[in-house]
Amino acid sequence: MKMRAMVLEAAGRPLVLKSLPRPDPAADQVLVKVNACGVCRTDLHVVDGELSEPELPIVPGHEAIGVVVEVGERVEALRTGQRVGVPWLGQTCGACRFCRSGRENLCPSARFTGYQIDGGYAEYLVVDQRYCFPVAEGPSDAEAAPLLCAGLIGYRSLRKAGDPGILGIYGFGAAAHIVAQVARHEGRRVFAFTRPGGDTASEAFARRHGAEWAGPSDAPPPEPLDAAIIFAPVGALVPLALRAVSPGGRVVCAGIHMSDIPSFPYHLLWREREVVSVANLTRKGRRGVPRPGPDDPHQDHRRMLPADRGQRGARRSARRPRPRRRGTDDRGVSGRWREGARETAKRMEAVNRGGWDGFKPPAFGSWCQARVLINPACPSLDQRRNVGLLP
Repeated sequence: MKMRAMVLEAAGRPLVLKSLPRPDPAADQVLVKVNACGVCRTDLHVVDGELSEPELPIVPGHEAIGVVVEVGERVEALRTGQRVGVPWLGQTCGACRFCRSGRENLCPSARFTGYQIDGGYAEYLVVDQRYCFPVAEGPSDAEAAPLLCAGLIGYRSLRKAGDPGILGIYGFGAAAHIVAQVARHEGRRVFAFTRPGGDTASEAFARRHGAEWAGPSDAPPPEPLDAAIIFAPVGALVPLALRAVSPGGRVVCAGIHMSDIPSFPYHLLWREREVVSVANLTRKGRRGVPRPGPDDPHQDHRRMLPADRGQRGARRSARRPRPRRRGTDDRGVSGRWREGARETAKRMEAVNRGGWDGFKPPAFGSWCQARVLINPACPSLDQRRNVGLLP
C-alpha cells in the first residue's frame, strides 16, 4: 500500500511530494494516520542543514496529531482508533544512565522524529509506543498539534528559568507567546525582546499576550531581569541577555540550534549569573504541558496550509507580522486575556496531577500561534472545514 509524503532529499532543497510504501509497525510500534502536523522552527533547521545528523532522505515533522490504525504485537498502552500526538523525541536506548534515571532526553543514542525517524509530513508514520502520547477529544487536530513542541518545550524552558519575578523572553513566536501567558498567570512580569530595527508588529503581538514591555533585543529592559529565555536561534543574544539579568539571574537557551555565541567579558557572567540549555523533553515532563484557556474569537494564530505548501508557507509566515486584534485596551491586551491565563494555569495543574491522558483543552484561537500542515489525504476543502482544520 502506498502513501503520500513530503520528503527532504538533500539539505537546502525544497521538500518533494512523493508516493512511498506505507510503513508497517514493528512489535513495539504503532501505525498512526496523520491528520495534522505543525511546522516548527526545528523543521526549518533540518531543511536548511543547520542540524548535522539527519538521516536523508527523511520525512520531516514532529508536531503530529493522528489516529492509531494498527498496533504491534507487544503494544499494550495504545489501541486502534485512539487519537495520539507524536513529538520530537522518538526513540531512546532505555539502558544508559540517563534513561535509567528518567533523563531519556539526554540519551546519547536518542533518535528524533522528522530528523532520523520519518515524521508527520505524510499520511502515515510509525511510532515507538513509548513516545506516542494519547490526546483526549476536545481541541481539533490542528489546535492540538503545536502543543507537541511549542507547548512542551516552552513550558520546560519556563520551569528551567526558576522562580523569576521579572522574566525576559527573546524571540516572541509560537513557544514564547504560550509561555508569556502562563508566566503572567503565575504572577510574573514579562518583558519581550523582538528583532532590532523597529519590529512594531511583533512588539504589539507580545503586548497582546501579556508582555508588560516589548522592545528590540539590543535595547536594555526598563528594569533588570531575574531570568531570561532565549527562543530565537541567535547566539549573539546570550551576552545581551546576561547584561540584562540581575546578579544571580539565569539565561535559558531554549532552542535545539543556535548560531555561535560570541565572546563576552567575564563580568557579564560574574556574580553567580548562569547560562543553561534545554534539550528535548522527558516522558514525565509532558505532564506539565500548558493548557489553553477559553476560545478568543478575535484572533487565530494558526495558519492552515496543504502539506505540499507547508515549507514555503512556514518561512513566509515566520517573517510576516501577525494581524492586529480587535477589542483590546490601550496596551493591546484583550479584556479576556486574564480569564484565559487563569484557566490555562488551572488546567495545567490538573494535567500535572492526571498526566497526558487527562489532557482535554477546549478549542482555542488566540492562545496558540503556529503553522499547521493539513494531511493531503483530506479529499476536499469543505471536509477540512467541517473537521475544524481550516477557518
